[in-house]
Amino acid sequence: MSFDLILPFLRPIETLLLDDGISEIMGNPDSTWWFERDGNLEPAKICFAADGLRTGLEVVANKLGKKLNEDNPLLHAQLPDGSRLAAVIPPVVRPAPALIIRKFSSRRFTVEDLINRGTLTHDLARYLSEQVESGKTILISGGTGTGKTTLLNILAHSIPNHERIVTIEDTAELYIQKPNVIAAECQTDTHRAPVSFDDLLKSSLRWRPDRIILGEVRGAEARTLLDSLNTGHSGSLATIHANSATKALRRFANLVMRSHQQARSEDIEAEISEAVDLVIHIERHPGRRAVREIVRLIGYDRHLRQFVCEHLFPA
Repeated sequence: MSFDLILPFLRPIETLLLDDGISEIMGNPDSTWWFERDGNLEPAKICFAADGLRTGLEVVANKLGKKLNEDNPLLHAQLPDGSRLAAVIPPVVRPAPALIIRKFSSRRFTVEDLINRGTLTHDLARYLSEQVESGKTILISGGTGTGKTTLLNILAHSIPNHERIVTIEDTAELYIQKPNVIAAECQTDTHRAPVSFDDLLKSSLRWRPDRIILGEVRGAEARTLLDSLNTGHSGSLATIHANSATKALRRFANLVMRSHQQARSEDIEAEISEAVDLVIHIERHPGRRAVREIVRLIGYDRHLRQFVCEHLFPA
């Protein structure tokens, strides 16, 4: 984060904001501060007046055309450099506000970086690159801060140069250096008319994409994504929050069901088994993030109501 982009009320945590090795900053209601570096949480010696924090958050909300008060105690915002800010104030938390900043990293990781960090092996990297290049549809699952977006960004570079790519994100984090890319960003945390993931995904189908890259599957867009995958947009990539590869498939199905409740779950899951080729699950371990499993979808067993998968890694 550039010094010039730090909002005035965040000066007390300036050293944390300027440290490129820190990925997340957390201020708790008891006035303690923590940060994450290489997957590890560490305490920070910060003196941040609760009144100053509350006032600064109210200013941010006001600039976004939002309210931050006892009746509207939650705030989600994007900082000037693209970092994400989430805050909550009393009475939801006490005695002071809580603040979480997920920093936007300007560093562009390469596949060699992930191999050196132990996230991937050379063989896995080569295999996944081949799957992307050949047009396989891939879900990347994992928890918050596990590196799903970083892996997604690296895999996307294996898409052939002649193909047209559309990316859709909540906050722009992907940096795909390809000749024909349209990058769209949701507008839900500003004073502008809201433009959701689903709005953009539906529109993107008219933008002549060869590949659709969705920053995160989390809501109504799941139904639209599944329809698009089964109607000529295979080879797409997306991330999803889940605790394992198979649970990622279940979560995808549950998200589709929320906006399509009249459908039977086994029908939705059978659709997913036809649409998705691979699920890569990534986890965070102390000091590193690593691919935990890779499964290939073979089909769906309606009698047992379960996905039929081949576990490629670990074999």
